[in-house]
Amino acid sequence: VQLQAYGGGLVQAGGSLRLSCAASGSILRIYDMGWYRQAPGKQRDLVAVISSDGSTNSADSVNGRFMVSRDNARNTVFLQMNSLEPEDTAVYYCYAKIVHDRTFRSADYWGKGTQVTVSS
Repeated sequence: VQLQAYGGGLVQAGGSLRLSCAASGSILRIYDMGWYRQAPGKQRDLVAVISSDGSTNSADSVNGRFMVSRDNARNTVFLQMNSLEPEDTAVYYCYAKIVHDRTFRSADYWGKGTQVTVSS
């Protein structure tokens, strides 16, 4: 199972970026999908997560600015980031809880991370 993220980059404060992350491999089922981020010298924190039925949870710091969504047919999760602030600068990691189609066990999988830099 692999998670491949796309869409990071450099943007000015107030701008927007859209991240996407596709899961592939021996997938039977995907439960939660979402995004975490880690700024230099800080721990990895939740940004937003979406369950298989579409319910979402997000950090207070991004409420009203970021929106998580998913395309179940393509095993893909998205993060639309608007009104970006310098404090949003971090490496963004996609995440998914996936049931493997051979072991029938669920496990947490992580993408390699994509850099988002917001300049002031």
